[in-house]
Amino acid sequence: MGMAKKLAGECFGTFALVFAGTGAIVINEVTGGGVSHVGIALTFGLIVLAMVYTLGDISGAHINPAVTIGFWAARRFDADKVLPYIVSQCAGAFLASVILRLLFPVNITLGATIPAGPLLQ
Repeated sequence: MGMAKKLAGECFGTFALVFAGTGAIVINEVTGGGVSHVGIALTFGLIVLAMVYTLGDISGAHINPAVTIGFWAARRFDADKVLPYIVSQCAGAFLASVILRLLFPVNITLGATIPAGPLLQ
C-alpha cells in the first residue's frame, strides 16, 4: 500500500479523534454538562474503535504520535516513516481544532483545562 494512502489515513484518523473527542468536551461545556463524563469517555472510546477498524489495515491506526514513537522504540515501525506519520497526525489534529474553533468561537479553550489566572499565564 502506498505511503500517501497511509499518511492520509493517519491524518483522517487523528482528525476524527480530535474532532469527535474535543467536540464532545466543548458541547458538554456549552450545554452545562449535557454530555457528561461518561458520554465524553464513550465518544473517545468509540471513535478510537471506529478508526482502528477503519484504518487498521491501511496505516496501522496509530492516530497518536506517542503510539507511533512507541512502535518505533519497540522496533516494530520503520524509522523513516516516523516523522511523516507524526506530521500527518499533527496536521489532522490541527485541522480538527481549527474547525472546532470556527464552529465554537465563544469557547476559546476548546475544553482544555487551564490553570487559574490569566489565559496567557
